[in-house]
Amino acid sequence: MNSSADKIKDIRVTRETLTVTLADGRVMAVPMSPYPTLQHAKPAARKDCKLLGAGYGIEWPKLDYHLSAEGLLNGWLEPASLQIAAPEEA
Repeated sequence: MNSSADKIKDIRVTRETLTVTLADGRVMAVPMSPYPTLQHAKPAARKDCKLLGAGYGIEWPKLDYHLSAEGLLNGWLEPASLQIAAPEEA
């Protein structure tokens, strides 16, 4: 994935859904179930996210968790070996 159209320009997070708007205007909404770390995180930690790499990824600093635009577009699931528990203070 090298297309600037595949860059994320906006992120919306709810308890059930991660929605991203891409640079070319496409909107992609995915359920949280493929991302258990996000799904089970406290709301404040889940909503505290920012774009990385000029829009090629998303970071959740309180969770030390990252998703790539490429992974979202390709439907990659969170590997069981990477699932982490949300910090208690998050």
